[in-house]
Amino acid sequence: MTAALEKPVKAPTFQGVSGRRKVVDKLATVLVTASVVVAIVPLLWVLYTVVSKGIGVVTSSTWWMNSQAGMTAFAAGGGAYHAIVGSLLQALVCAVISIPIGIFVAIYLVEYGGGTRLGKITTFMVDILTGVPSIVAALFIYALWVATLGFQRSGFAVSLALVLLMIPVIVRSTEEMLRIVPMDLREASYALGVPKWKTISAIVVPTALSGIVTGVLLSLARVMGETAPLLILVGYAQAMNFDMFSGFMGSLPGMMFDQTSAGAGANPVPTDRLWGAALTLVVLIAVLNVGARFIAKFFAPKKV
Repeated sequence: MTAALEKPVKAPTFQGVSGRRKVVDKLATVLVTASVVVAIVPLLWVLYTVVSKGIGVVTSSTWWMNSQAGMTAFAAGGGAYHAIVGSLLQALVCAVISIPIGIFVAIYLVEYGGGTRLGKITTFMVDILTGVPSIVAALFIYALWVATLGFQRSGFAVSLALVLLMIPVIVRSTEEMLRIVPMDLREASYALGVPKWKTISAIVVPTALSGIVTGVLLSLARVMGETAPLLILVGYAQAMNFDMFSGFMGSLPGMMFDQTSAGAGANPVPTDRLWGAALTLVVLIAVLNVGARFIAKFFAPKKV
């Protein structure tokens, strides 16, 4: 009787981890870690190269306060003020157009489109735009804005090309943020008699706002480094130009291309300006990314 009581009622289901599974787990861990290292090392190398070669120019106050007006290719001096302002103006106009369109399209696809024909067509077109190269967007704007409508090549035309590149990124990121909002919040609002449009504007969008802001700023950082629209839709100017609708305009990618054409690599002056413009662009994009993190944290739903 005692021997029978000492026996377990049934055999334990957990038999331990076999040696083969342990080996496979360790191997997978090593492969994943190695992949991360392989991906990070080139990025750190690029960042170190840009910082080490451009820090000497960027630390000068002249770089941030002066333009290249009146400067020759091999004469030291001047700054990137005209290029910084030009890049920010083009990005600002692009953001003003892209952000509301991208967010409204995402809201339609998540909240209204569903399986409708228009929703499917919109999703398909967003997927197409996501893979369109920047030079194709620039050529389209040139054919429409310059060749067909007869407007000048300008900074505004560049912003229109960047809009085509920025909208699909905003739509995709906003769409994903709206989808992770729990359906219970919507249903609770509907149960209280709140209209659908007010539920979206007062509950759904504020809940996903932190992710939406992050996606918007990251998409803006992505388009700021595009060069093809600048080469096709506006010429590079060494002097300041605040007019978005006429005249050549400076920009950081345009400045890098200009200094490359002027003999960067063979002469130290354009070489320093080239690396300085590259580092300045990296700094601006880094500021946008850090700002995105802080804004996302600020708008994130407060935990009770």
